[in-house]
Amino acid sequence: MSTQDPRTKHHDDDFPAQVQDQPGLTTETTPVPDHGEDSWTGRNRLSGKKAFITGGDSGIGRAVALAFAREGADIAFVHLPEEAQDAEATASLVRDAGRTCTHYAVDIRDDETAAEVVRQAVEDLGGLDVLILNAAYQRAREGIDTVPTEEIRRVFETNLIAHIIITREAVPHMKPGSSIITTTSIQASQPSPPLFDYAMTKAAQKAFTEALAQELGPKGIRVNAVAPGPIWTPLIPATDFPDEFVQQFGQDTPLGRPGQPAELAGAYVYLASEEASYVSGSVIPVTGGKGF
Repeated sequence: MSTQDPRTKHHDDDFPAQVQDQPGLTTETTPVPDHGEDSWTGRNRLSGKKAFITGGDSGIGRAVALAFAREGADIAFVHLPEEAQDAEATASLVRDAGRTCTHYAVDIRDDETAAEVVRQAVEDLGGLDVLILNAAYQRAREGIDTVPTEEIRRVFETNLIAHIIITREAVPHMKPGSSIITTTSIQASQPSPPLFDYAMTKAAQKAFTEALAQELGPKGIRVNAVAPGPIWTPLIPATDFPDEFVQQFGQDTPLGRPGQPAELAGAYVYLASEEASYVSGSVIPVTGGKGF
């Protein structure tokens, strides 16, 4: 593959102004994010592994599911019922790669649902080697004096509590050599005021990753995180950002553009692979040059 200028490898101009309802859909996102459909070439780095992904229907989750499948992994993932169309598209990509795929339309904010979906995924996959904690919710806030309590709860229940429950249920099924990977964010270290509650959960995810790596290391389970910068996914036009923010999204990075989901997949593949056998408690920033 020829070397490409990272400044112009993907869309590097203004996006059209656009607004979506939560949770956001790929088909309504312009331009459509690149998940690696035409670019990811598998090298059997995850052959035979069984991976469960939260939020696997679109954006980063879809890119990870696609890359994992092309690397030889079977996939199970969870998504909201409203994301069924995106989920089917992701499942088709996985199956086209010759791997099995099951997905579940549930809201993991319900404690028993979160626990049950892990049990179902383990049964459907026949085991569990990689857990990707990726599902997230965010909304742009006008200020601390106006944010509704129920919105704060939704952010914390989706981004933190559900993932703690899912991890609690998954770990007993994971053998030495297994891997847990959390999607944190540059917001963990560079919080934006409109995303203060989301940023709080991302900072907590970093602490969760580091603490869990210490707990599970003696069991042979590695725990790491990926910290995306501005990545173009359906979540962005569904966050209630001002038009000009969406139009110029990611242009404040040193590379001058936002990242695409496909550009994150390699970090997850690496962390799940044997190449990262001595990597645990680490956070890999994928930020277009922004400091983390």
